[in-house]
Order: sequence, then C-alpha cells, then structure tokens
Amino acid sequence: MKSLSIKTLPLLGLVLVLSCTGNSKTANQQNEVVLENGKLPNPETANKNAPEYQPTFAGQTRIEGLKTKTPYQVEVINSDLKNPWGIISLPDGRFLITSKPGYLNIVSQDGKTVSKVEGLPKVDNKGQGGLLDVALDPDFKNNRMIFWTFSEPVSGGNHTAVAKGKLSADDKNIENPVVIFRATPTYDGDKHYGSRLVFDKDGNLFVSTGERSDLETRPYAQKQDSYLGKVLKITKDGKPAPGNPEIAGWKPEIYSTGHRNPQGLAMDEKGQLWEAEMGPKGGDEINLIQAGKNYGWGNVTYGLEYSGKKINNGTTQKEGTEQPVYYWDPSVSMSGITFYTGNIEEWKNNLMIGCLSGEKIIRLVIKDNKVVGEEWLLEDRNDRIRDVLNGQDGNLYAVSDSGKLYKISKK
Repeated sequence: MKSLSIKTLPLLGLVLVLSCTGNSKTANQQNEVVLENGKLPNPETANKNAPEYQPTFAGQTRIEGLKTKTPYQVEVINSDLKNPWGIISLPDGRFLITSKPGYLNIVSQDGKTVSKVEGLPKVDNKGQGGLLDVALDPDFKNNRMIFWTFSEPVSGGNHTAVAKGKLSADDKNIENPVVIFRATPTYDGDKHYGSRLVFDKDGNLFVSTGERSDLETRPYAQKQDSYLGKVLKITKDGKPAPGNPEIAGWKPEIYSTGHRNPQGLAMDEKGQLWEAEMGPKGGDEINLIQAGKNYGWGNVTYGLEYSGKKINNGTTQKEGTEQPVYYWDPSVSMSGITFYTGNIEEWKNNLMIGCLSGEKIIRLVIKDNKVVGEEWLLEDRNDRIRDVLNGQDGNLYAVSDSGKLYKISKK
C-alpha cells in the first residue's frame, strides 16, 4: 500500500525517515518524518478550536506519534454495501453487516458474495437514524439469536431501541423479532442515537445512547430519570442487569451518565469497558466507563458549540464528573472501536478507532489506562470509517459510509 505520511515540521531534533513498512529513506525522499527529541510528533497539525483549554493531565491530548514497522496491506474487498453501520463476524467467518435502510447483509469472507437478511422492524432512516449496530448472542451457535439497535419510529418521533430475533436456518430472515428496550423519552429528531452494543463476560448487554443533539434534549444527559446520553446495562430480556449501580434517582438500567453521542464501545483484554464519544466542535473523547460515574456532558467539555461559543462558560473540569482518558481538538468524529487481537504483533491490544469526518482509523497505544502513542491509518483513502472489526482470520476489517468493506492484513 501507499506509505502513510506525516507532514514535515520545522527541524527540532534528529531527522529520520520512516514508512509504514519500516524501511528507512534518505532525507531527500518523500514521506519525511521529523522527530522531536527522538520522538515522533503527534500526527495532528491543525489548530485547536479552543487553544485556551488546557488538558487536566499530561498525555490527555496530542500524545507523541507512532509509525507501524510491520509491513501491512489495505484492500477493498467489497465496494457495494448500502449505508453500512455495524459489522460483526459469524462463527464461520462470514460477516454480518447492518444497512441503515433496515436490513442486514451476510457477506462472504472474501467479500464477493452478499445476501440480504430481512424481517426486521421498520426503522426511521432519516438523518443519523436507521438500522444501526448488531451483536451476536454469546450462545449464538446454539440459539442463533442476534441483537440490534435501531431508531424506532413511533407517534411523536423516534428513539433508540434494542431488539432481538432468531436468524433463520437459511440465513434469509429474522424470526420472531421483539423489541426488548426503548431509550425514552421519545423525541422528534434525527441525530445522536448512540447505539453501540457489547456483551460482557456474564452475557449482559451494554448499550450506548445519545442525547439527541438538540439544546432542548441536551439536559437529559444529566437527568437520571431519562435514558438519553447514557451507557446502559441490561439482560438479554431488556431488564436491569444484576450489579448495576443502585443510586437514588437513577433508573435501574443506567450504568453511567453524562454522554453526548457515544458511537463506540469495546471491552479490553482485562474486561474493562471503553467508550468513544463525539464532542461538539472539538472535545471528542475516549472514556474508561465505570459503574455509577458521570462523564460530564452537557456541563463539562473540551469542545465548543458549532457557533464557536463556549459551553457552560468554558468548564472543562467539574467535581463529581470524570475526565476523559484522551480527547481531540479539532474533532475526528469517532464511531466504532475495537481492541486489536490480530496477526500484527505490535498492534496487539491497541485501540482501533473508526473516524467519520476524520476519514481514517486511529490507533491508540494504551498502557495502565493511559494513552502513550497515536497513529493515523488509512488517511489516503479519504473515507468515513463507520465501524472496525477483528476478523476470525486475524485481520482487521472496517466498513465505511461509502459502502466499502476494507481488509487490513499483515504482508
């Protein structure tokens, strides 16, 4: 593949030249990389929207950059998917991919064969809505049950809903679909559904919900009698999961609160839950989610209103709220995330983040729950990456808003 490049900066230290294959070049060749005191600068070169906002601790933003040394390649194995949003692997290695208009696709491992799965409830496909994420029941091999999120149209608007159903033996339909949870209140809007799904080791389901974007609904992220702007934890039947926080005034399904538009959820190798959350103009966050914690939105943020106005008089820290482990300014618009488990050794346990407006995959190296390095991948593709997946073959896969299925593999 084409080498990924970092823009040349003024010489501050030793100049070395690297490519994604790890081969050195002379300083006269392209893809020159400048090291600061022997370290790569962060790949972000754009000015901050809010330069007056300072991180709370060192390494919370714009950590040093990285370059992958292992040779790898990027292939598009399908380019005809319709508005894909979520991707998971079936036990036989095929892919199950949601399509925002309201159906699932089963895609062969080589990407060449696509078959449609129908029979899901009607979705509200306006704006950011539609059929969104999908997850397999941990006991799928025996019960063939799948779970999905969607924007459910009802009188008065829509809401994020969680449903489940059985994949038919011929893989063509969902049998007996039933909605198990609705993130109310219902609102007549078309944004910020959140909607990622992750099962924990006990077979309970984490669900992320957005606060629906508008100033009218933003306060619901801080209202614990509402399901908007939350990470929820429910059983397979949509009931509050055992062990959820028992806090006065909190609905029993709420696991954490104070979220804006969390489109990324993933469990790390330790069983910890991580979340990627879109900020407004800047302030995109990576959070380590803990039970009963408040993550601050719409009182605390490192971002601005889209107009450039400060939010809550520029409050970036507040007692009783959690700081993000990491944030970006300007925004990169993160969506699906995963902790890498594949064949490239130096990527093991790194957090891979699909970015929409950022049009890339961001690789974060995390040690002791702190970010220690950042690399930008697939920048040359100029594509909005909606979700990322560890394939059963040890390769990394990604789907994009343009309808592509990418395969990233070791050479």
